[in-house]
This record gives sequence, C-alpha cells and structure tokens, in this order.
Amino acid sequence: MTPEPGPVTPSPDLAPTPDRSTTLTVGGMTCAACVGRVEKKLGRLDGVAASVNLATGRATVSHPAAVSVTDLISTVEAAGFTAQLPEPVPEPAPEDGLPPTGHQDGQDAPETAGPQDSSDDGARTERHRLPAVALLSLPVLVLSMVPGWQFRNWQWLCFVLAAPVAVWGAAPFHTRALRGLRHGAATMDTLVSLGVAASFLWSTYALFLGGAGAPGMTMPFSLLPTAGDGTAHVYLEAAVGVPLFVLAGRRMEARARRGTGAALRALAELAAKDVAVRTPDGERRIPVSRLRTGDHFLVRPGERVATDGTVVEGSSALDLSLISGESRPVEVGPGAAAVGGAVNSGGLLEVRADAVGADTQLARITKLVEDAQTGKTKVQRLADAVAAVFVPAVLTVSVSVLGFWLGAGADPQAAITAAVAVLVVACPCALGLATPTALLAATGRGAQLGILVRGPEALERLRRIDTVVLDKTGTLTTGRMSVTALTARTGGLDAAAALRLAATVEQGSEHPLARAVTAYADEQQPDQPLPPVADFSATPGHGVRGTADGRRVEVTRPGDLTGLPAPLPDAVHTAEGAGHTAVLVTVDGTPEAVLAVGDTLRSDGYRAVDRLRRLGLRPVLATGDRAATARAVAGHLAITEIHAEARPEEKAALVTTLKEQGGRVAVVGDGVNDAAALALADLGIAMGSGTDAAIGAADVTLVREDLQAIADAVHLARRTLGTIRGNLVWAFGYNLVTLPLAAVGLLSPMPAAAAMSASSLLVVGNSLRLRVWRPGGAGKSARRPHRPRAQARWETR
Repeated sequence: MTPEPGPVTPSPDLAPTPDRSTTLTVGGMTCAACVGRVEKKLGRLDGVAASVNLATGRATVSHPAAVSVTDLISTVEAAGFTAQLPEPVPEPAPEDGLPPTGHQDGQDAPETAGPQDSSDDGARTERHRLPAVALLSLPVLVLSMVPGWQFRNWQWLCFVLAAPVAVWGAAPFHTRALRGLRHGAATMDTLVSLGVAASFLWSTYALFLGGAGAPGMTMPFSLLPTAGDGTAHVYLEAAVGVPLFVLAGRRMEARARRGTGAALRALAELAAKDVAVRTPDGERRIPVSRLRTGDHFLVRPGERVATDGTVVEGSSALDLSLISGESRPVEVGPGAAAVGGAVNSGGLLEVRADAVGADTQLARITKLVEDAQTGKTKVQRLADAVAAVFVPAVLTVSVSVLGFWLGAGADPQAAITAAVAVLVVACPCALGLATPTALLAATGRGAQLGILVRGPEALERLRRIDTVVLDKTGTLTTGRMSVTALTARTGGLDAAAALRLAATVEQGSEHPLARAVTAYADEQQPDQPLPPVADFSATPGHGVRGTADGRRVEVTRPGDLTGLPAPLPDAVHTAEGAGHTAVLVTVDGTPEAVLAVGDTLRSDGYRAVDRLRRLGLRPVLATGDRAATARAVAGHLAITEIHAEARPEEKAALVTTLKEQGGRVAVVGDGVNDAAALALADLGIAMGSGTDAAIGAADVTLVREDLQAIADAVHLARRTLGTIRGNLVWAFGYNLVTLPLAAVGLLSPMPAAAAMSASSLLVVGNSLRLRVWRPGGAGKSARRPHRPRAQARWETR
C-alpha cells in the first residue's frame, strides 16, 4: 500500500514572497504635482506600487517584504515630504492584572479611523499666519485699489507693510519651493513663491530706482494691467494679495475637505470606549481594547454594543441606523446577533463577544470605506499625469511670455506683470482634488446609507451596468423559511409521525429548508425532543437521507408524481403553484407526506425591481428553484427573464453568456452558490446578511436590509461620477481659459490669485454636495405602477 504523501514544504528560496500593503501619512503635499512626485519616487523601488490621495494625505503602498517601511519613509522624505505610519489607537496601561487584549491572535493594532487631511500639519503651522497677514495686507489692498485714499508717500507705507507679508507671511511657500528645488521638483508652492517674489522685487525696484517712490505719486486701480505712462508701477497689492488669498483659500479648503470625511469619522466614533464585563469577581468596567473573544459583557439602555457578539440573556431593540442605514430598530433576544456600534434602545442585554478589534463588522466597514477613498478613477489618473508636468509647463509658459513681450518691444513692466499673472493664476490643486474629495464624500454617504463600495473602479462599473442578475433566496426573499402545509398520504403514517421522522433527519443539515422543518417540528411537538439521526447523508440540490427510530427516511425534492399515492400529487401541485417548495418525505421506500416550505418575499421587492427598470437596467432572475416557483416569484415582481433550477456553475455560465452578448452585468446574491457568479460578473453586489464567500467576491456590499439599496447604489455611482466629471471639467477649463488671459496681459496678478484660490474651493464645494445627497424614489414624474397583490411566502431550496 502506497503511503499518502505528506505536506510539501517549499524551499525558502523557492517560496513566493507575498506583497505587503502599508499605509503612510504623507505631510507637505499641497497639489497634484506633489502626489505625482511621491508616487513616482516610490514606484522606482523594485516591486513597489503606490497610490497617493491628496485629500486624505495617505499613501497606500504595495511592496515586497524585502522593502521595509523604513525604506518607504526614507524614499518619501528624499522626495521632499514627510512620512510616518498612521498613529495606532493608544493601548491603555494594564490595570488590576488584566492583560491587554486589543491585539490578540497576532493582529496588529487597529489604525485610527478617518481620513487624515493632507494639509492638517500645514494648517496648524500656518493658522497663526493668516490673521497677521490679513492685518498687514488689508491696508495695502485698500490704498492700492482706492486712488482717492492715496495720501502723500502712501506707497512707502505700503512697502513697509508688504515686506513682512512677502518674506514672513509667504515663508511656507518659499520654504517648500526651495525644498522642492533641492530635490529637482516644482510644485504649486513654486508658482506661488515665484509670483510673490517677482511682484515684491519689481515693486522694490520701482520704488527705489524706477521713480515710483516720488512723493505725491498716485496709481490708478484697474483689473487689467496698465503701463506706458513713464513711471514704473508698484505691485505690492499682488505681493500681499497672493499669499493672503492662498493662505485663506487653503484654510477654507482644509475645513471643507475635512467635511468630506465627516461620515467616516462618524463611523469611527461609533466604537465604544469602555465596556462592563462579567468576571468571576463580579462586574467591572474595562477599556474595550481589553475585551477578548468569548467574554460576556453588559449593554445597558442607551449604551452602544461594544463589539460583535451573540445575545446570551435579555431582550431589547437595537438601533442600527448609523451602521447599516436601517431606520427600524431590530428586535434581539437570546441567540440573536448583536452588531458592535449599535445603540441599545430597550432593556439590559448580556452579550458574548464573538469578534474584537479589526474583525468586527464596524471595523470592516470603516476599512472598506477607507480603501475605497484611496483609489483613483481612470479620468483621475489622466488628471494626475497632466498635473505631473503642469508646474514645469507653467514655468516654461511664464518665461516664454516674459521673453515674448520683451522681444516684441513691450514695456518691461507689462511683460513682468503678464509673467507673474501666469505664475499666480495656474492651479494644479483643483486637478488633484477633483476625484478624492468626491470619493470621500460619496463613500462616506454610501456608508451612512448601508452601501459599501470597494473602490472607484467599482463605482465606474456600477455606473455603466445595464443588466442585473438577481438571486432569489435571501435576495428577493428574506431567506427566513417556514413550513406552510403538511399533507400525509391516505392510510399511511399520520402527519405528526411523518413530521417527526423528517425533522429527525433534517437536523443533520444546515440548509435553510432543514432549519424550517426542524423549527416547525419543535413548534408542533414542543415536549418531544428529536432522537439522533444515523447514517446521515446529503445530496446538494436533491435532499437528505438517514436512519431515524430504526427506519430509513428520505426528505427530497419530488420527482415523477405519477407513482405518488393520493393526495400527495395534488399537494405538490398546490405548493408549487403558490410558489412554495414541495418536499417529499419517504419512509422505508414508501412516500408518506409532502411538506410545503415557503420563504417571505421582501416587502419592497416590486418597487426595487421597478426602480431598476426605470434606471434602464434589465432585471434577470436566476435561481436554483423549480421553474414553477421561479415563474410565480417573477410574475409578482414583473420580471420576464427567468433561469430556474440553475446550479452554481450554470449561474456562472449565464453571466458569461450575458457578457458575450454585450451586456455589462451585475450579479446580486447572498450565498456560497452565488460566489462564482459574483466573481465573474462585471460587478458583484452582495447582500450584507449573506455569507462571507459572497461578500468577499463582491465589489459592492449592501449592509442595509432593503432591496432598494441596489437602485440607491446605482444612483449614488452615477451622481458621484457626474460630480467627478464636473470637477475635472472645471479644473481643466479654468486653466485653459485663465492661463491664456494672463499670458496676453488681460489679467492682473491680484485677481489671478483670488481666482486660483476660488478654483480649488469650487471643486471641494461641489464635492461636498454629495454629503447631503438623498436617494431618489421611483421617479417624480412617473406615476407609481400598480403593485400586484402577492402571496406572502415563496419557496427557496
């Protein structure tokens, strides 16, 4: 006999080295050019790929084990920026002999949730500059713009006030520009620094050497540059206006960008800080990070559930609205699941912890939303490519404009004015913020509505789908089954005996149908515990068999009805005609009874399918159930395309066929049998109540127990991509219009600075509208169609 081979241990030299994913907080980034430089520097390391998000200030880096985190940080610092690992949640010091439990099973400490604003560090250091810069700049702006207030030697007062602004007030821009110059990089700060320096140096020349310092000199105000009157003009208003507007703009931009991540921070704040646990010594309150799997903890009315678990004692209603978007409280009792972060609205609960730390549903939701916000759409990658060469191109254009004007014999003052205006008006910030701010707002809003999207690529695919393949059990139905009828054969076993034998065999199965049969037996015969089953076996898609009370029992789907004794054939027809599952109970080879098992159709099923149709999507029903049942369900939901008795591989083949026909297919499912179809589809949508296999294969997870979340997800995707397109059209269009105006001398530096700051604020403000987006209904202009009266229950095996 040949011995079975043991496990093969690969040689260390041959074993593959899996890539790791590291998140870094990057400081000092101010525009899309900075993003491109960080990504480029990290990408030069062997095997490293990086995605940098300007709005969150995070870099998600995929790298081999040979490249350490220290190497990554050093590379970012070598590019002229700062980098560090996100700060972990602080671990409280052990007390009373209790060991810390937040990092058990070899897991790392969870990171602080919530987006980290890339300009937070800069905002903190520059916050004190803004009031001083404003105080010094406002008199300069007023005197320069109101000729009637220009008293004798006013220009010298303006010079004294402008000098600290141009040197100290604009110091952050000068510092970052010099740092970039040392590393061979040009960023938005380079443009601002050069614009301020050029304006101030020209004004200094004009005052000391160009005749502008003469007593009694006045300067008319014009939004357009003027020259040619024989006296050099001063542009001190530009020297102070540029740093004032940029500092104020970045201050408002940082606050607005922080608002786009408010939903994610709200998710992070749902986590309980401490918890009351039951120990052999009694009740004690400990930090939630010390909670271990298996511990029993208490949840009093008004408190949040500390972590995912199972209710051991007590009953109450849990408010899940902030986690899943479910507006109705969920009643729980012993044996029911309790989700971490839910608010206890009723009585005292004792809960057994089933998951802690990063394994909880709340932590997974937060991580999924964070991951979605770090990705990039295809159009954003184009914007990043443009931004990477934007600043050098603007510098080239500015020098070319200066040379052209001087070569054409124009006044040097007009030439310098045009060159400075080109530097100041250019705005790569809007390009870099167009996508990430919209994703921040949209994914956070989606999480509030119970819609979790893996990333921007999923949003793009969700917007383009035209066909939706719907599973039935657990998707169109609730997945909660019950026995609706029991029919015994004439002259055979009585109904109670047949039910007892069927339940005895079905207790060996985990199928929802089996649970319905055993639950019905417990309800009908509460004082008769079921005996153990022997020789149990199950055939997927067919049924189960085993020995109960010494008799051979089979619980299967009925085949040929012609050999069944009366009234069993009629019972089968009645069950299937009503959309129920007919289950045949055979004892010692003799058909004895038929059970009708039904599932509850989701109350919002018809409206949800109708909304999908109104969105231009083609609904398709694919189920493993019998054709009669599938037709009954499809008829009540007005679905015309049906694929019944479809095994998992047949569902996957259906998806392939639809794609080959040119369809962009989304699959909605909740079970293991849907995982292959979910993975093959252009877009997989999993019901949050489904299995881990289905959720793992899906691109979108619907946490909310509401089928209309599918249509809401499509609406959100279309709105988000529309917002991103609008942002990018503005960002590109702004630069395409304002740069030529500045180059031909039709835009002065000061209004150019204001326009540049306004450009970024408009992009962020447009994205902020997604925070208050509300899902649409079936359509305001369309009359709600009549919903057919439906039976309450449907079959499901």
